Amino acid sequence: MLTPQSEAELAEIIAGASGPLCIQGGGTRGLAIDGEGLSTRGLTGVELYEPGALTLVVRAGTPVAEVEALLAAENQRLAFEPMDHRGLLGTGGEPTIGGVIAAGVSGPRRIQAGSARDHLLGVRFADGAGQIVKNGGRVMKNVTGYDLVKLMCGAHGTLGVLSEVSLKVLPVAEASATVAIEGADLGAAVAAMSAALGSPYDVTGAAYDPEKQTAFIRVEGFADSAAYRCRRLVSELAGFGSPRIEDESAALWRGIRDAAAFQGRAGDIWRISVKPSDAVALAPRLQAEALQFDWGGGLIWALLPAGTDLRPRINVPGHAALVRAGAGTRARLGVFQPQPGPLAALSAGLRRQFDPKGILNPGLMG
Repeated sequence: MLTPQSEAELAEIIAGASGPLCIQGGGTRGLAIDGEGLSTRGLTGVELYEPGALTLVVRAGTPVAEVEALLAAENQRLAFEPMDHRGLLGTGGEPTIGGVIAAGVSGPRRIQAGSARDHLLGVRFADGAGQIVKNGGRVMKNVTGYDLVKLMCGAHGTLGVLSEVSLKVLPVAEASATVAIEGADLGAAVAAMSAALGSPYDVTGAAYDPEKQTAFIRVEGFADSAAYRCRRLVSELAGFGSPRIEDESAALWRGIRDAAAFQGRAGDIWRISVKPSDAVALAPRLQAEALQFDWGGGLIWALLPAGTDLRPRINVPGHAALVRAGAGTRARLGVFQPQPGPLAALSAGLRRQFDPKGILNPGLMG
C-alpha cells in the first residue's frame, strides 16, 4: 500500500504511476479496485480551526474520530452526521475525513442540516496527472470555483485524490429528543414523517423501522424547546399510530445512521434514493428480506439474497447503489446505478479532464 506522508509525495506518486490506483482513505468502505493501493492515511493533521468562524481546515487522512473530538472540545460538530460503514461491511480501518467527503457520506441529519457537500467549503487534491489543485475557500462567502468543490464530494477519488478539505462546522445542540410512533405501517409512517418535516418543529431526523412498525422523529436544540416540540409532536401525530417520547436518543440515531439493523445479517445491502412519496408503493416491489427507511422515506436500505439485481424492480425515479456484496456480484452489477447516456458521456468527459491516464479508481463510477 502506497501511503504518502505529504501532499508533494502524493502528487509525485500519481505523476509517476502508469497503472491503476485503488484510492482509499481509511479503507472502511471495502472498495476493491484492481490496481495498486494508495491511501491518504499518512496525510493527517489540522491546518486551521477557528471555532468563532465555524471553520475547520484539515488534511484528508485525519481520522473522523479525531476531528469529532477536536470539535467536541469546543462544543461543535460536523453537521452532516457521517455514517460509519465498518459494522455494516465488516471492515477494519479508521474512517478518515477525506474518505467521508470523497464518498459524500451524510447521515440522518441531512434532511435538516444538508449533506456533506453543503458543508464543504474548499478542497486541495492531486489530479490524475499529479498536479495539485486548490479550489474553494475557507468561509461560506468565498465561493470561488464552488462547483468544482461540489464535484469532488461524492466522486470517490475518480477525479483526484483529496489532500485537504475545508469544512463549515456547527454548534452542538444542547439537547436531543425523539418521538417514537408505534403501530404505524409504512404508509402511516411516511405520512407521519412528512407531517413532522412540514411542521414548524425543526425536525432533524425522520426514520422508520418496519420490523418494529415504529417511526422515529428527532428534534434538537435547547432542552426546554426540544421537550416542548416533542410534546407537540406527540399530540399532533396521534392520528398516525401511538406516539410517545423515546427514552434513549443518541444510541438510537447512531444505529439508524450506521444501518445497525442489517449488521451481521447475510445477504447483499442496497441503498436506494427516491422521493419519500414513492417509497410506499416501491417497498413491496423490492421483494427485500428486510427494509429500513431514513430521510422521511427518501432513503431506503434493502437486504436481499446475495447476487440479486435490485435495479429492474425500481419503477420510480431514483437510483440504487450496491453497498455490500461479494466480489463476483460487484463485478457483474457494478456499485453505482448506470447513468443515462448523455449524463454518462458528461461524467466520462470530466474524468478524462481530471484523470487523463484513467488511473484513479478506474471503472468504479463508469
